[in-house]
Amino acid sequence: MPTKKSPRKGSLQFWPRKRASKFLPSVNWNAIPDNSSETGLKGFICYKAGMVSGIVKDNTPDSMTNGKTISIPLTILECPSMKIFSVRFYKNGKVATEVVSENLDKELKRKLKLPKNRKAKLEEIKPEEYDDIRIIVYSQVKKTGIKKTPDLSEIGLSGSINEKMNFVKENLNKEIPASAVFKAGELVDVRGVTKGKGFQGPVKRFGISLKQAKSEKGRRRPGSLGPWHPARVTFRAPQAGQLGMFTRVVYNNKIIQIGKAEDSEKLNNKLKNITHFGDIKTEYILVKGSVQGPAKRQLLVTKALRESKKQQKKEFELLELR
Repeated sequence: MPTKKSPRKGSLQFWPRKRASKFLPSVNWNAIPDNSSETGLKGFICYKAGMVSGIVKDNTPDSMTNGKTISIPLTILECPSMKIFSVRFYKNGKVATEVVSENLDKELKRKLKLPKNRKAKLEEIKPEEYDDIRIIVYSQVKKTGIKKTPDLSEIGLSGSINEKMNFVKENLNKEIPASAVFKAGELVDVRGVTKGKGFQGPVKRFGISLKQAKSEKGRRRPGSLGPWHPARVTFRAPQAGQLGMFTRVVYNNKIIQIGKAEDSEKLNNKLKNITHFGDIKTEYILVKGSVQGPAKRQLLVTKALRESKKQQKKEFELLELR
């Protein structure tokens, strides 16, 4: 019989396979292009609520279902407004100056120690002396009822240095809604941590096939861990270990609708009594398809890193939720 051959099991692109150190990942904001002509945030902190079926009219040109009513899976993301915690000024790729906002919520004391003496002031800083300006934002998650402790993340800004500075001055101590960052029909990337599955074997972890029924030393394990020489097990051998709680990115998700909690009656009350979540109380985003993580998981929704023409040309008109 010929030797059985198959592709290797498990991508070595994700390594090491261990739990993520934080829920909201760091992002290379310089890589994300400034698609919009307006100055603003390149990302937003959202919380996964659940999934529904959306009845939509397909307006995609050249689609086989063009003009027809179809059902597509949708994910509900609740997006409470955010506030600016601090402003970071970068020089040669490093943080040169950081200005902390004066009016901060009390809930931030649960997360970190707030500085008593704030040295730098925003009015005294000259933006021309720096290469980039980014902001640290925190979500007002207390409005959702999920928890009280806000989530913090660094988010990049689009525009020139002076435009970024003007945006910071205009929105300091103000609430920034998700509708000011994203629009319906836009493509976004969802970054976050997947659902944790604990210690799992190589069959579930890497997808290796089961050995035949009467194999010795177990069926749900690799037939060989490697050759005699080199006399050690390489890291490429599929073995048991941690599965899930990994940082992943879901690229090019289509925003079907952005709205507020008052739209629940128009959408058959599908924004209320969501399993393992509850009611949508603030702004929400309906995204086509599924995203990583369980209910209540914090996610970082960013502008699309690399838009694809196939996803870009899709157009859907939402009729109802089921």
